Amino acid sequence: MDFGLTEEQAMIVATTRAFVEAELYPHEQMVERTGHLPLELIREIQQKAIAAGLYAANMPVEVGGAGLDTLSWLLYEKELGRANYALHWTCVARPSNILLAGNAEQRERYLMPCIRGETWDCLAMTEPGAGSDLRGMKASARREGGDWVLNGTKHFISHADLAGFAIVFMASGEEQTPRGPKKLITAFFVDKGTPGFTVREGYRNVSHRGYTNSVLEFDDCRVPAENVLGEVHKGFEVANSWLGATRLQVASTCLGRAERALALAISYAAERKQFGQQIGKFQGISFKLADMAMELKAAELLTREAAWKYDQGTVTDGDMAMAKLKATEVLAMIADEAIQIHGGMGLMDELPLERIWRDARVERIWEGTSEIQRHIISRELLRAVGG
Repeated sequence: MDFGLTEEQAMIVATTRAFVEAELYPHEQMVERTGHLPLELIREIQQKAIAAGLYAANMPVEVGGAGLDTLSWLLYEKELGRANYALHWTCVARPSNILLAGNAEQRERYLMPCIRGETWDCLAMTEPGAGSDLRGMKASARREGGDWVLNGTKHFISHADLAGFAIVFMASGEEQTPRGPKKLITAFFVDKGTPGFTVREGYRNVSHRGYTNSVLEFDDCRVPAENVLGEVHKGFEVANSWLGATRLQVASTCLGRAERALALAISYAAERKQFGQQIGKFQGISFKLADMAMELKAAELLTREAAWKYDQGTVTDGDMAMAKLKATEVLAMIADEAIQIHGGMGLMDELPLERIWRDARVERIWEGTSEIQRHIISRELLRAVGG
């Protein structure tokens, strides 16, 4: 494994960082203080991102994306992750890879408008009573003639208010297994405006201001059979095939924020003087900086290794779980220590640290909680010896 960056990767990092600093940073404080990202600002930055070749860069070349390998994509995600989440996710959108699972007609109808910046997608799995245990979902789909009728509720659905359609996972049947009955899941495309499909305002979130979540309600919502994504009753297979790397994406955006927080802490420790010397010369501060840098390096190496193995076809769920777990927990530690080093000013919104600290909290919950990641890792270890 080569730990150095290629010339192309270095250019991706430099280009993305310059864009983030010039086009996203100036708007962070407004979004943080208002909790709102105006559509006119989204469109303005979106056009600049498209012109810079940064929009939908996670997609393959054949559909209009940048065709980045996994490591290059994650380096790009890390740089975007430095900024307010609503700004980078909405204005420099990366359509969900699950859209690539669609057939030719579905790609043209749903994927291509997302790549062109005409609309956004949203993914609806989580329910009020089913988070990590997706088999416990109650929202259902039943066949009726040539259509499917959807009923139930989804919540915590990111940017559904902005999206033109949702990719919705519904319990569509049941099968008997040695461990008892197990629900079968099917994924559907559901267009906004479809009768029986309502998007309601979600919850106020301490993390990622401006990045909204919604409640989706389905009340005898009828969709045609051609709106099934993948095969009927094979929704989990579709999700597992196309969504695995999202944990690495979360890890990478966390690394970007952690690196920004550490840089602020180092700079402050070198500038701030107490008792006649720079505070960075006190062991109480210098040891914090050393631990922060070491933990960040460990998290980055785990993420890069998983990215490399992903492209080699050797990555395991445990590899991706380790990267996500380490990066999210390291971000929390670095954000907290950076604030401690800054003292009272660290908690003021003149600096991005209090935002990074707040935003860090959700990362250990979504895309699989820290507990779920540890379960994945330990299960993989035990299976190797017949456990």
